[in-house]
Amino acid sequence: MPHYAHLATGLCVAACRQKRRARFTTAAALVNELVEAKQHHQVKRVMAKWLKYELILLDELGYVPLAEIGADFLFQVISDRAERSAWIVTTNLPFSEGTNMFPNPRLCKALLDRVSDRAHIIETGTESYRFPGTMEDSKKRR
Repeated sequence: MPHYAHLATGLCVAACRQKRRARFTTAAALVNELVEAKQHHQVKRVMAKWLKYELILLDELGYVPLAEIGADFLFQVISDRAERSAWIVTTNLPFSEGTNMFPNPRLCKALLDRVSDRAHIIETGTESYRFPGTMEDSKKRR
């Protein structure tokens, strides 16, 4: 797990310990849940569920490029929650590469604008948490 995911998970656990309604999900899982809800005509119900959380940890934003419908759903969830409740978003991409995540540049700009509004941006560096341990394990096996 990368450094930023450890930090984000710790903050989410701390919120839970304070009896806050929090939810951990990946960006891909959230989008998949909403796409499936659309197929079953349940989008309104699923969106209402996501609005109930005081904190959402959205992990791995940008790992998987989103189709247009997925990007639209993600924007809708973030936009509906903007200024009402907290987000923690983890990504390994800089803001400048946001258009790699979202097919529509205007939607990308609007989404990043909402995510970064009044945000505390913490950069944890580019070193992998897993990679150094993997290298040491392979040296030991030799």
